[in-house]
Amino acid sequence: MSVSLTSAPLRSATVPDGGLYEGRRLLRRTPDGWQERPYEHFEVLPQAATIGAEIRGLDLSRPLTPELREELNRALLEWKVLFFRDQHLSSDAQRAFARNWGDLETNPLLERGDSDEVVRFDKSAAAVPSFENVWHTDVTFRERPAMGAVLQLREVPPSGGDTMWADMAAAYDNLPDDVKRSVEGAVAEHDFIPGFSRFYGPERLAPWQELFPPVHHPVVRRHPETGRRMLFVNTSFTTRILGMERAESDRLLRLLFQQAHVPEFQVRFHWRAGDIAFWDNRATQHYAVADYGDARRVAERVAIAGDRPY
Repeated sequence: MSVSLTSAPLRSATVPDGGLYEGRRLLRRTPDGWQERPYEHFEVLPQAATIGAEIRGLDLSRPLTPELREELNRALLEWKVLFFRDQHLSSDAQRAFARNWGDLETNPLLERGDSDEVVRFDKSAAAVPSFENVWHTDVTFRERPAMGAVLQLREVPPSGGDTMWADMAAAYDNLPDDVKRSVEGAVAEHDFIPGFSRFYGPERLAPWQELFPPVHHPVVRRHPETGRRMLFVNTSFTTRILGMERAESDRLLRLLFQQAHVPEFQVRFHWRAGDIAFWDNRATQHYAVADYGDARRVAERVAIAGDRPY
């Protein structure tokens, strides 16, 4: 017996609200009005559709000319995270490169490297905490979160230990229209306690509560250089959306947090010792993959002070 595909009834089936957004993704690498221009000082090798590019032909230990700095900044705005292989920068050179984008930030909650501006992540069997395996944007618990960060791997495990980044402009672009309406003009609270209490006890965190009170940022921020809308909430530090009942705030935040998990919005970088990643902290989230067991992984990060999100 033949069955008409056009007339056969379907049984009723639903999924939980906010639980299924399949279909074609909108993958815009650049904002409206972006002018494509060739890069003249280096080679750009895209690593994913909208985010991540390897930059070849540069020695970052050398001072940047104004023209080179401008072109690198354009690449950063276009690709959100830039990768530089085999740089092996000294700590001084790493800080000097980062200063091309502004004053450097210090973070007393993290382990210090050879200066106050250098954070050192040394992960081995005996070293805790790891600050891994969670999608987040750095220091959104500050009134002025970091503009960007320059990370160098000093020592890599035999396998694993990659880092992933997610494009939060693409994350916003692909929200359903009803969700976009619900977050238009919304403001969220950010607090350092949830992210750091995974690793530190109250005795270590309590002294910093006065220095780092909860702060409020827009759920959707504008990029200060491109004007593009970007989703600006993250699992580590965003605690609630103001003006909403807790259950509704939690439901909406869960949905928004999941946008960072969409593979089409991501890039994944496999490190070698001496590699550098420079990312736009305003436009991305990142995730250090903790899949290398008891092997050692040593990274040093320099963060660049940012502005107040709007």
